[in-house]
Amino acid sequence: MPRWRRLAVTVLVAGSLASRALAAAESPALGRFPAPDRPVATIISPAYSKEDLRDRRGEAERVMDRLGLRPGTRVADIGAGEGYYTVRLARRLGEGATVYAEDVSGEYLKSLAARLRREGLAHVKVIHGEPRDPKLPLAAVDVAILAHMYHEIENPYEFLYRLRPSLAAGARVAIVDVDKRTEKHGTPPALLRCELAAVGYREVDFIPLAPADGYLAVFVPPDTLPAPETIMPCAN
Repeated sequence: MPRWRRLAVTVLVAGSLASRALAAAESPALGRFPAPDRPVATIISPAYSKEDLRDRRGEAERVMDRLGLRPGTRVADIGAGEGYYTVRLARRLGEGATVYAEDVSGEYLKSLAARLRREGLAHVKVIHGEPRDPKLPLAAVDVAILAHMYHEIENPYEFLYRLRPSLAAGARVAIVDVDKRTEKHGTPPALLRCELAAVGYREVDFIPLAPADGYLAVFVPPDTLPAPETIMPCAN
């Protein structure tokens, strides 16, 4: 076979594999996911608390320092709301950074986009996700931050499953929450570990954030996801 033809075949095969991977990530028929065996909190606000109070307690700085975020790290703020983490990530990582601000509320995203324009942070990419799928680009995220919103995810098993294709090699998932029952707008650490482990995620770091509220738990995703029908829900 001529060299040009071998090259063309290689390109076609690679393109086909990439297309199939993307189609699998976006497919609505990945299998039947179990419902969480605990209450899911209602989304009641685009902000966890006042930003100046959170800054005085050092929340975002401590989280970003612990994660070792530096220019070149591609970060997604999932459940961005008013953008507490989004704007601080964008400032720290600089104008050339890849920062995604994702939320399921179009109203929140519209308000956040206006804030980003006012603050000169136009390089942030705003993503309108879905309750069970953050809709982030394929293999485009090195660190995903879920701050004070994990307990509001409609189905955490399906969400974590659909998040996985967006995570690049060596990616981490960082969850900030408080140690309360989910109906009280928190997540007990033992429950968090159980639910992430059910989808194959492994905890690699955990620290309390005092004097800020709650804790930071960091996980790495699995190389291979379990079949959805084999996922066992965890009790609250």
